[in-house]
Amino acid sequence: MKDESAGHAVDLDLVARLAKLDACAVSDALDALGMTGTVSGIPQRSGLRRIAGRCVTVKLVAAAEAPAREGPPRHLGSTAVEAGGPGTIVVVEQRTGIDAGSWGGILSLAATIRNIEGVIVDGPVRDIDEARQYDLPVFARALTAFTARGRVAEAGTNVGVRIGDVTVEPGDYAVADNSAVVFIPAAAIERVLVAAERIAAREAAMAQALRNGKSVSSVMGAAYETLLTGD
Repeated sequence: MKDESAGHAVDLDLVARLAKLDACAVSDALDALGMTGTVSGIPQRSGLRRIAGRCVTVKLVAAAEAPAREGPPRHLGSTAVEAGGPGTIVVVEQRTGIDAGSWGGILSLAATIRNIEGVIVDGPVRDIDEARQYDLPVFARALTAFTARGRVAEAGTNVGVRIGDVTVEPGDYAVADNSAVVFIPAAAIERVLVAAERIAAREAAMAQALRNGKSVSSVMGAAYETLLTGD
């Protein structure tokens, strides 16, 4: 099933498959395929659930560097929220070094109303208590009370952004939990899902072997080192 409400069509079946996988399994799948995409150090600040979805991206810059815009002003992030919906995640780059919120409470409420899955920010966010009230999962590098006004501004929506050491394009996929944030290029989502599902199935078999009475050394010695190779 596809949702056409976002800027990129969202295959909700693919998102559902991704949501069943934790970040570690997807990271391992990227390793197995010789790909990168895992970003550590962006903890979950609100919500308790894992998120998965297609990325709606926002790039922020210092206010003095913002491109000139015609027409009425638009608050940063609002275009992304209006482009999002079920099966999407708003992904924000705010790597200016300026202590200023790149996401806030009104945006969290708007994202909740739009049924957006969650938010990932490489930078500070504010009003985190409101995000917790709305049960909106927000992953952010830092927290702040400083407003964006006069400090940072939006350079573009659905443009390439940099999160950690990973370049994220609009329409890429992401999964995030308390271990890490992991991004998957849209063109590779099927391959990564298949690899991650295989890894998760092998880990589940290892766990069941432990429950059946096998020792941890025998279980991990037989399977762990070859987990990514398919041997």
